[in-house]
Amino acid sequence: MRVSYRLGLLAACAVFVPVSVAEDGVTDTEILLGQSAALTGAAEGLGTNMKVGMEAFFAQCNDKGGIHGRKVRLISIDDSYEPEKTVDGTLKLIDEDKVFSLIGFVGTPTTKVAIPIVQEKKVPLVGPFTGAMLLRAPVSRYIFNIRSSYDDETEGLVRYLLDDLKLKKIAVFYQDDSFGLAGLTGTQKAMRKRNLEVVCSGKFPRNTLAVKTGLSAVIQGQPEAVIMVGPYKPVAEFVKIAQESQFNPLFVTISFVGTENLIKELGPLSENLVISQVVPPPDDTTFPIVREFCDALKKTHPEVEPNFVALEGFIAAKVHSLAMVEVGKDLTRERFISELEKMNALDIGGLTISFSKDDHQGLDRVFLTRVTNGKAKAIQTRQVNRK
Repeated sequence: MRVSYRLGLLAACAVFVPVSVAEDGVTDTEILLGQSAALTGAAEGLGTNMKVGMEAFFAQCNDKGGIHGRKVRLISIDDSYEPEKTVDGTLKLIDEDKVFSLIGFVGTPTTKVAIPIVQEKKVPLVGPFTGAMLLRAPVSRYIFNIRSSYDDETEGLVRYLLDDLKLKKIAVFYQDDSFGLAGLTGTQKAMRKRNLEVVCSGKFPRNTLAVKTGLSAVIQGQPEAVIMVGPYKPVAEFVKIAQESQFNPLFVTISFVGTENLIKELGPLSENLVISQVVPPPDDTTFPIVREFCDALKKTHPEVEPNFVALEGFIAAKVHSLAMVEVGKDLTRERFISELEKMNALDIGGLTISFSKDDHQGLDRVFLTRVTNGKAKAIQTRQVNRK
């Protein structure tokens, strides 16, 4: 780790040095970033909280001088978790708003359609809220994933279900698109490593609550546990109807669900739900990054309770900013990308970020939680690490 990283982000932010920079989104006083995310609709809690977390970090940074004297400004566009709107929003952010980079996109089907745009326009996209492998392999020079993948999450869940709980019959209920298929295939890979198969699966259309057909398909297999791959509203609907039907396996889901939103939707029905996470619990202040996040959130959004998604947004903003600081005053996209690829074992507060030219996934940890008394609490189990 280089000395400048160890000195920390904010120590490098305070000096204002006027400079003429031709790069889009960079002026003598400002750096402009863009986000496309669901700010309305069935996944609005996810997009809104990613935005809140990023805003909390950038406000903290700006209060201490910005990035080499430049204030960071985030433009967030609502795509309602619809890929067509993501295309329009991404093009607007790049061509009209002239952002320096993109950050914190939300969802697999939505981020998927942005891939060819960022590659053609050569605009970096950092910290999308998706664990799909299509964003990780093959590695794109312009896409930097911070969170662990859905393969990592489903491996952690399957290992817990089979090795710790000794369950064997696992089903998958998934959203019928690239996101849901990523969760399904990740589960299948993990099961096949153990010479087992998913006993059955059911699916539902994106941005709907039409879960009954998928539920019927899952019930037929009589699984001991169901891994659910979807945002909080349809997953909550699935659990409600399942329990009304006296179908009570162990319900399990992955981080994209939006943990706190799901608990709110389900109320007491969320008890004992198992959820994989890619960041620590937002009340685990043994992590310095969590303490930093909670302090910043209290100042910028006191009405928002600390939550997993906002913490992920905060982390994405911090990693993005660390790379900009390291570039120096002459900020360009290519230099920014090069600095990200040089990050190696960078401690950002109890979490270690590593990128390289051949690996654009920064974190590899998976945290397993179980809902207890309305809160997602850490499960004491073996740590899942990819690297």
